[in-house]
Order: sequence, then C-alpha cells, then structure tokens
Amino acid sequence: MKIILRVLINALGLMLLAYLIPGITVDSFYYALVAAFVLGLLNLVVRPVLILLTIPLTIVTLGLFAFIINGALFFFAASFLEGFAVANFWYAMLGAIGMSIISTVGNMWVKEA
Repeated sequence: MKIILRVLINALGLMLLAYLIPGITVDSFYYALVAAFVLGLLNLVVRPVLILLTIPLTIVTLGLFAFIINGALFFFAASFLEGFAVANFWYAMLGAIGMSIISTVGNMWVKEA
C-alpha cells in the first residue's frame, strides 16, 4: 500500500513540476503515473549501477556527479515515454532536483502514516 501511495505522490509531484517548469510537459495524470513508475524503476535498478561505475568521478566532484546521473535518468525516461517530455538536459536537471525534493518529503510523510 505504501508503494502505491509513494507512486501517487511522485506522480502528483511530476504534475506540479510540469506546471512550474516550462521545459517539462506531462499530458495527463495517467502519463504522470506511468512516468513516476518508470522513474522509480530506473532509480531502483539503473541508478545504483551507474553510481557504482562512476565512483571515481563522483569522488573527484565531491558527489555532485550524482546530480548529473539523476538528470540523465530523468531525461532518459522522458525520451521514450509517450506523454512525458523534457525540452533539454538542463530542464531534466531541474526536474530531477525537484523530484528528489518531492520524493524525500513524500517518503517522510508516508513513513509517518
């Protein structure tokens, strides 16, 4: 039940980001749900592998390369999902940072419930 609630929170957050950031578009709440689910899967499966492969670069940049990885995954998800689009990589970076904040706050709220 908590996983479904977290996906719903992330989908609502994605809709909010699409409203606030002009370079991110989501056609409907259905597409936001699909995008939130796919982003969750990418963060669960692909992100740890990328973090592991880029440990030296992450250390040299004092951890800032993790933001690049998050933005790249956000942009990658938008590249093949229908109804979810990102104009360029910088908007993907803003979207990834926004989704991180929304996801963190949402997860704290779900953890308490």
